[in-house]
Amino acid sequence: MSSKVYIDGNLYNREDAKISVFDHGLLYGDGVFEGIRAYNGRIFRLEQHLNRLYASAKYIMLEIPMSKEDLSSAVLLTLEANGLSDAYIRLVITRGVGTLGLDPNRCSSPSVIIITDSIALYPQEFYENGLEVVTVPTVRSHPSFISPLVKSLNYLNNILAKIEGLNAGAMEAIMLNEQGFVTECTGDNIFVVKEGVIETPPANGGILDGITRNAVIELAEEMNIPFRETALTRYNLYTADECFLTGTAAEIIPVISIDKRTVGAGKPGQITLDLLAKFRGLTQSEP
Repeated sequence: MSSKVYIDGNLYNREDAKISVFDHGLLYGDGVFEGIRAYNGRIFRLEQHLNRLYASAKYIMLEIPMSKEDLSSAVLLTLEANGLSDAYIRLVITRGVGTLGLDPNRCSSPSVIIITDSIALYPQEFYENGLEVVTVPTVRSHPSFISPLVKSLNYLNNILAKIEGLNAGAMEAIMLNEQGFVTECTGDNIFVVKEGVIETPPANGGILDGITRNAVIELAEEMNIPFRETALTRYNLYTADECFLTGTAAEIIPVISIDKRTVGAGKPGQITLDLLAKFRGLTQSEP
């Protein structure tokens, strides 16, 4: 059976799910999105994702043509139509069909697109053995260009960094800012552990304020693990006892090597593993 895609109030078979070539989301990356996970038929922190989606849309002056309640119902409808209990959900809002010019006022109305599918971002072996990552030359876009808190459809900055990481033989890449401080990876937030303390770049330091990132911070507090948001450099990465990445698709994944420098003992650290176990328990228990 073909999977179903939601577009503007209707469900289409995957092969029939199409948007106009004049959609400003396609022409200019003019839109916002969210990546969301469902576990056992329950959508993990949907309200937080929708709050961030609407905030992103407000920032770029894009009015989503549905209430949060109606959009939530549409997400559930699409998930059920595809018969998925464990799934990745991509929720996209575009500016809609317009002209070849930049003027967003010439767009007819925004489009709402919901895609659901199964996902495994990294093979299981990397959760067991750890991931090798690299830092890359492409710098994270300056916050004055567009706020990193906005999940916009223009991901070229991240894609270029991803290409550089792949060319270096790494599945994920770490991006620095123009001052040389660590921001985030191409699709994940980053944490290190040093002498029992968890550290991560601050939310106002040019990063996306990740939903999984915040869940990890909550878990660290519950587990009485010392935590702080602080500026990090490559020195902090290279000398860390543990390192891990977080993201909706990735969940929590250990890092064992950064720029060919072994992290800690060269295997997933205990705090990382404890957090991963707690997080997976959270995804199964949280309503």
